[in-house]
Amino acid sequence: MHRPLSARLPRTDPAAGRREPGVRRRLLPALAALLTVSVLSGCVGGRAERSRTDAEGTRAVAVVATADIPSIVRRLEPSIVTVYVGGGLGSGIVYKADGVIVTNQHVVGDAKQVTVGFADGRRVGGKVLAVDAVTDLAVVRVSRTGLPAARFDTTLPPVGALAIALGSPLGFANTATAGIVSGLGRSIPAEGAEGQPLVDLIQTDAAISPGNSGGALVNGAGGVIGVNEAYIPPASGAVSLGFAIPAATVVDVVEQLLRGGRAQHAYLGIEPATLTPDIARQLGLDLAGGVVVQAVGQGSPAAAAGLRPGDIIVSVGGTPTPTTSALYEVLRRHKPGDEVEMRVVRDGTERPVTVTLGDRPS
Repeated sequence: MHRPLSARLPRTDPAAGRREPGVRRRLLPALAALLTVSVLSGCVGGRAERSRTDAEGTRAVAVVATADIPSIVRRLEPSIVTVYVGGGLGSGIVYKADGVIVTNQHVVGDAKQVTVGFADGRRVGGKVLAVDAVTDLAVVRVSRTGLPAARFDTTLPPVGALAIALGSPLGFANTATAGIVSGLGRSIPAEGAEGQPLVDLIQTDAAISPGNSGGALVNGAGGVIGVNEAYIPPASGAVSLGFAIPAATVVDVVEQLLRGGRAQHAYLGIEPATLTPDIARQLGLDLAGGVVVQAVGQGSPAAAAGLRPGDIIVSVGGTPTPTTSALYEVLRRHKPGDEVEMRVVRDGTERPVTVTLGDRPS
């Protein structure tokens, strides 16, 4: 599966060759006035990005042409699996030799049991051990050992580096596409009013399609640099705009899920909205951006710190927060219990507010 930018890719239906209606309904509201994005093997939603220049295209071709892609693919193929859930499917990566598989949360959905297909043709049952909706990751265990675990490279790749996407787009197992790392630190909108955007994503022009969700984005050394997450479909005017969850995030979250069944995320406890220049002008504020506090959760860290509806958060820990995505990106760098200073505009005056972050409720 794969999610749209700001949402997940709809689950692929091998029989009908279409998206699951339920997944599509969940994604579309989140993209309202934006673009529709599809999640690998599922659906993905996201913003439109400008096409790459001819020079960037030439660079991508040069990078791909000089790499020994066949050798990299042969080495990684045994570590890439297909995850079957009901009438849909997605991809996954062998995380540990003793049967631990990592994939996207939107691939497994609410399922407790899945079927995992391996490169050698074998299919075995898998149990969904834990999921993390915030990062869209899930851990599955199969009753098969001695598996070829992939190597996760947690160093962020440079823009322009080789990127190979491996997975099962539209059910075509053992598929490889190649391109480059097109950008870093990308974010895609939340799937709904209650959701969080996905942040700090890797952007790539390696072709990603429904069914690739949960598969691997690999570098020239054969290390997994990300888990395929979403793409913007051509119908939105995009050409090869795909996204992956960085390996560092994957390793951090998966290890937490394996230890305790859940991952911790810094929690503020507000309902945020991006302050647009138009709204700022209407309010008589000289601000280029910020995050408007629309509501404050009862008993939340924000409430304890004295944040109020109508406050505008302009920075956290010295980092500007011109949008809600920027706010969540900063929060992702912190852990529950961290004390941070926010700069908040209230009644036209900027002031400091110190918040002790909590643990995001499940």
